[in-house]
Amino acid sequence: MNNTFKDLKFKVFQSGNPLFFYIGINVIIFLVTAIIGVFVFLSGSSLSMNAFLFEYVGLPANLSHLPERFYTVFTYMFFHDGIFHILFNMLGLYWFGSIFMNFLKSRQFHFVYLAGGLFGGLFAVAILNIFPVYASGLGGVTIVGASAAVMAIIFAAATLVPDYTIMLLLFGEVKIKWIALVYFFLDFLAVGSVNAGGSLAHIGGAILGFTFIKSLQNGRDWSKIFERKPKLKVVRNEKPIPKKPEFKGGVSQQEIDTILDKISTTGYDKLTPLEKEKLFKASKD
Repeated sequence: MNNTFKDLKFKVFQSGNPLFFYIGINVIIFLVTAIIGVFVFLSGSSLSMNAFLFEYVGLPANLSHLPERFYTVFTYMFFHDGIFHILFNMLGLYWFGSIFMNFLKSRQFHFVYLAGGLFGGLFAVAILNIFPVYASGLGGVTIVGASAAVMAIIFAAATLVPDYTIMLLLFGEVKIKWIALVYFFLDFLAVGSVNAGGSLAHIGGAILGFTFIKSLQNGRDWSKIFERKPKLKVVRNEKPIPKKPEFKGGVSQQEIDTILDKISTTGYDKLTPLEKEKLFKASKD
């Protein structure tokens, strides 16, 4: 058990694989909140753990609540409403995230997951507030779950390698582009259901994943905002040894100084023809 715990800890926090990191974080948060919820229930308290989570970490559709709960645009994507909710999200993340990581970088996975969750949530809130048909029920709509972030990963993988196939029970080998399109179609049909907020968030995440890959294929990598800048190296600034100036004809300053010293002590007439020639060349510079 100790070795198993160490292996899981390594995979989630030390392996550097964002797929294991996000699955691990989501599962840990779910287990912690579920265990707390059991103790709250056994205590006989009137407080419901699910109600508490929806109230304080879920993303509210009502714009009047967003200023005081602005942080929920991030927190909502790490909490789930029930075991099946997190199970299907994490299975989808594992299957398509593994494909994603076969072709792209960890930095790009982080960007697509987080940006997909953020954009998906904001997209859902925007649509719910734009269309009057949702106006009467806005007060009771709160979005939770990693589905938007997972849909971003699914559509990123399906857009990058649409003909990549996976084996599905009863269906055999299926290209992932068809799986992604079925997900999208089902969410589109569900925008008129009681879970319209969640379905709209899924659609927003899908749009982000698709757009990211298309932008990447055109040479623009949005994930570069996560790129680590190279550390500055401290270089010792040694003072260079100054070179003595050299005059035309290859005559150095040292030679000229020697000739001038000789003139001052013995006179110009005592210079050799070569010394006179060097002095003459230097005088032309």
